[in-house]
Amino acid sequence: MAQVLCLLLMLLAPSSAKDAGKIVIRMEARYRSAKTLQATFLERYVENGSVVRTEAGTAYFRRPGKMRWEYERPEKDLFLVDGKTAWFYVPADHTVTRVPARQSGDLRTPLALLAGQMKVSRICSHVEFSDAEKPLVESDVVLRCLVRGEKQDHASGEEPENTLAAGANDAVFFEVAPDSGELARLIVRQAGGISVEFRFENWRFDPAVPDWMFHFEPPPGVAIVNGELADGKT
Repeated sequence: MAQVLCLLLMLLAPSSAKDAGKIVIRMEARYRSAKTLQATFLERYVENGSVVRTEAGTAYFRRPGKMRWEYERPEKDLFLVDGKTAWFYVPADHTVTRVPARQSGDLRTPLALLAGQMKVSRICSHVEFSDAEKPLVESDVVLRCLVRGEKQDHASGEEPENTLAAGANDAVFFEVAPDSGELARLIVRQAGGISVEFRFENWRFDPAVPDWMFHFEPPPGVAIVNGELADGKT
């Protein structure tokens, strides 16, 4: 009986690259149907296996190439990509860091897929099921993205997933509900034991979000610093 059960599980398990590709197509179709997206998120920053920072808030995505991350806990910060520039505003410090979007090394950048044409192949040369990363929800699957080696020179505001791509040495994992294609979690692992995990809930498709939310005007008296957003929270 045990052997029969094992055989059935093997037959039912989505173990082939073809099955992984079908889930990717389902995820792409689900998010490509909306111009604007909204979700609540939990972000965990990990170094050498230890969680050093946990934050939460609401994220917004709009085509082409715009993102807004409103951090609400433990303190209010703002990360915004307006299509050309990435801004990180810390009200408590009265400073904002500014960097051209295509030069940003920020670890949120694989999520620019949600603000673009939603083609996973633009950042992943191959997608496969991951045995190393277990899903938070038993019915979900975890997909490992083999990141493309180079950013494309012709990247533009119309192709933000090329402009905002993960580095070739990063390991990117998507946790997805296989039936609906809904994205539950994204993990970016880098060399040196650094990783960032984003957990998503309460997805909304085409919510009523005004255009001004994807533009940044520095408040009076705020210092603007030109620099690299290396880990998303400098």
